[in-house]
Amino acid sequence: MISVLVVAAEGTDLKGLAGRHPSVEVLTAHGVEDALEKLGRNRRVDAVLLLAGEANPAIIGAIREDNPAHPPVYLPAGQPAPRGVRTLPASEPAELLDLLLREIES
Repeated sequence: MISVLVVAAEGTDLKGLAGRHPSVEVLTAHGVEDALEKLGRNRRVDAVLLLAGEANPAIIGAIREDNPAHPPVYLPAGQPAPRGVRTLPASEPAELLDLLLREIES
């Protein structure tokens, strides 16, 4: 079972991601505090997918500060990616999740 934390802006509907892949547990969070709480309670998260737009840099910084050995972090292509953050060539959440899984499984 692969666990992916998807962090989005408040009000973003991520329900369509759950159940998309039977071998993937999709955890969702909205904002910095929720993301840190989910990572703290679920130490087996394999990757983090950030879809929070302008809040992404603050979330990345908080994740790094809270846990230096954090799971890999991914962003949609076209967004500035700080060192160590990977980009995926898609913009739709479902497509991003598919690409992230292919990268993790390879």
